[in-house]
Amino acid sequence: MEYTFDQVADLLDEMAETFPPVFFEQLNGGILLQEEAKPDPMFPEGEVYFMGEYVQDSYLGRYINLYYGSFLASARNESWSEETWREELYTTLAHEFTHHVESLANAHGLDDKDEEELLRLLEKYRDAP
Repeated sequence: MEYTFDQVADLLDEMAETFPPVFFEQLNGGILLQEEAKPDPMFPEGEVYFMGEYVQDSYLGRYINLYYGSFLASARNESWSEETWREELYTTLAHEFTHHVESLANAHGLDDKDEEELLRLLEKYRDAP
């Protein structure tokens, strides 16, 4: 099952409306859906993608990028259902919001967790036959 860029944009708009207004404080650049895929260069091509990222830029401010192409590539690789699409979109949006809220509090718990997960994934790929 594949969603189009416009369908994903609509779904993300609906999902974003379910988050409390406080999550949007100082998120002056908003939530941006980028068309491209963003592969992780640390892994074999086409296997691991960045689905989203929280950005703090001294000129552009704070914003969330979500990568439609990464979702689409993963959906194709793993034969996602409609339910999986929705779960992945929501989970990624919530994850990036968490980075934003933690940054406002000068906390980094999720950054630490992300780093641990990356190390586990790298270990898995290193040990794979």
